[in-house]
Amino acid sequence: MIQPSQIAAHMEVVGSDGGHVGRVDKVMGDEIELTKLDISSGLKHHMIPLSWVEMIEDDTVRLNLTKEAAKAAWRTKH
Repeated sequence: MIQPSQIAAHMEVVGSDGGHVGRVDKVMGDEIELTKLDISSGLKHHMIPLSWVEMIEDDTVRLNLTKEAAKAAWRTKH
């Protein structure tokens, strides 16, 4: 089980296919908030659940779904 304390700001988030999903801004409860200044985020904050995290490798958060699946299911923060 991944602990929120293992995830730090500015870590890259990638899909199971290695595709870039975003960068960590912070962990809020059981979700990761991605930075809005990442080009792939459309300049909006997006939230992804910690349950999507497969593993932490070096400074990379690897998800258990592909980049496209993650982007289709992430929650936009208003």
